[in-house]
Amino acid sequence: QVQLVESGGGLVQAGGALRLSCAASGRTFSTYAMGWFLQAPGKQRAFVGAIRWSDTSTYYVDAVRGRFTISRDSAKKMVYLQMNSLKPEDTAVYYCEAGPRLARLWDEYDYWGQGTQVTVSS
Repeated sequence: QVQLVESGGGLVQAGGALRLSCAASGRTFSTYAMGWFLQAPGKQRAFVGAIRWSDTSTYYVDAVRGRFTISRDSAKKMVYLQMNSLKPEDTAVYYCEAGPRLARLWDEYDYWGQGTQVTVSS
């Protein structure tokens, strides 16, 4: 059974940093893409960025490029989202998702976790 479990969310002041973690289990992810999405209250789940497990190539939306970094640890089956220079508009529930190809739409991924709340105060 595939499981993705996010952790690391919390409350941080604007300008601060958080590192989200995603623990993946239940299958081999070596050919998969791992995406990070956010969902603010009343809004649709939005793409933040993704990493291809095989070659660690990454892709980010413009709003986070230069502030957020996605990485993975194959041995631990972990994916990370390092978030720096956080802004109040980054406040959302963050989800880790896994799918056979890198995509910008959350429902094009096969698996996702329960999410972790990130709150950035001004």
